Amino acid sequence: MNRTEEKLAALNQPKPWSGINAYRSDPLLVDLTSSLARPLREEYDVIGKYVTSPEAQELARMANASPPQLRTHGVRGERLDVVEFHPAWHALMRRSMASGLHSSVWENAPEARGHEHKARAVRFFLTAQLESGHLCPLTMTSASVAALVASPAVQKEWTPRILSRKYDSSNKPPMQKSAVNIGMGMTEKQGGTDVRANTTTGERVGEGIYRLSGHKWFMSAPMSDAFVMLAQTKDGMGCFLVPRLLEDGSANGLEFQRLKDKLGNRSNASSEVEFSETFGFLLGTPGDGVRTILDMVTLTRLDCALSSAGMMRASMAEAIHHVRGRMVFGKNLIDQPMMTRVLADMALDVAAATALAFRLADSFDKARENPVDAAYARVMTPVAKYWICKIAPGLIYEAMECIGGSGYVEERPIARHYREAPVNAIWEGSGNVMALDVLRVLSRGKDLFETLFAGLERDLGPSGKKTVEVLRAATALAERDEAAGRLLIEQLALAAGAAELYRLGAGKIADAFLESRLAGGWRHTYGVLDARFDSRYVLDLLYPPAS
Repeated sequence: MNRTEEKLAALNQPKPWSGINAYRSDPLLVDLTSSLARPLREEYDVIGKYVTSPEAQELARMANASPPQLRTHGVRGERLDVVEFHPAWHALMRRSMASGLHSSVWENAPEARGHEHKARAVRFFLTAQLESGHLCPLTMTSASVAALVASPAVQKEWTPRILSRKYDSSNKPPMQKSAVNIGMGMTEKQGGTDVRANTTTGERVGEGIYRLSGHKWFMSAPMSDAFVMLAQTKDGMGCFLVPRLLEDGSANGLEFQRLKDKLGNRSNASSEVEFSETFGFLLGTPGDGVRTILDMVTLTRLDCALSSAGMMRASMAEAIHHVRGRMVFGKNLIDQPMMTRVLADMALDVAAATALAFRLADSFDKARENPVDAAYARVMTPVAKYWICKIAPGLIYEAMECIGGSGYVEERPIARHYREAPVNAIWEGSGNVMALDVLRVLSRGKDLFETLFAGLERDLGPSGKKTVEVLRAATALAERDEAAGRLLIEQLALAAGAAELYRLGAGKIADAFLESRLAGGWRHTYGVLDARFDSRYVLDLLYPPAS
């Protein structure tokens, strides 16, 4: 301990949460990855050290303190339509692309074979604990391959550069770059979530090539090399890959109007764009555009859940680290009974959210071969996205309150996580959209729910039968009353979170979560965990004290 640290310790100021391995200090994550190949676990160890290092935390701070800037015109009045980022953004992108956050699912690496989604999910979860804004273009780039599959010719040309791990931020035509990033443009002013109300049009001008005209209210990551977009054709809604620059380096008609001044997600650029005479490659058939882009959206929803779970984990770790090192009323703050119980109550949600997100990633890996996992992936993607993203802002705020006034300043990582948290619940389908998606599955394939219920009943053990009876009642209610969709989706999330904790062998943790979330009355704040659950045991198990 140097002299400065000695002085701060004397002033009852714990050291910042930094230099702590985010992987090794997370027993649940270590357990979740224990069956993965050793090279993967060694990689996670490296990432875990990196994301909490002072150098990486400083990059995250700078990238958010210096948001991207749009340059619409040059000195001669010519259109530029370029977005300039702080060097810290490029450093974060370079590191994350080298880790394969945008590509590893599709690489067929031997050490991850059969676990591609889960192996990447660990990288994503850990990196979200550092900075989530730069993960947006990486999410879309990774997910875009699912849409490109609908057009083999486009896939063949673009995929090699999508899968390249060599970050290239140059403003050049895509085929002249070492690697490309892919963005997305779905929503329009008049429709928003209702993408079938889109007015952007696409006119066929050649085999698989269309000329697009219209606007997008949210064009994510506008410096991407191409965008997956929806447009109305004479044959129905089509899905298109739209390059930002043409082969000769000229603009492809995309004119950015402004960057969104967002509450959080400050390091990442989101824009409004208008365009005409803009060329795009058709993905799939003209009338199947929504279905094609939904293959991409499904993967982005998994990332939303992983990102929110990661930010909750980092916020909790920061808060617990603080209360372990601060004295209040003659005791370490963590030893104050009310504080202990509040934090333990929160820790249960973070554990369930983490377990649920990784179970979903695992089901993506197994869905093709296993009908049980296929049912889980289809039903639980909107469920996990809904619940994990929905609880994140409130939980991160509560962690901030545990730190106190110094938690409410921008110097701490938790402030960045708090501003970032709402975005995952809003993007890629808000809460009501997720509930409607569950109801859509219910109306078309009730057998998927029965398959899911059978697995939950098994994993929940003695509580399984009664819990599934409640789920069936909630399902029947939602079939009669669409507005009850949120009740169903929340009950599904809580039951599935508890089931996964039991399946992982987290007995006392699972008991506390199940009884406090499903067997008790309605809860509105943290800290009402029953006294018969050992709060200190929960904290020390899930957040071990530093040795």
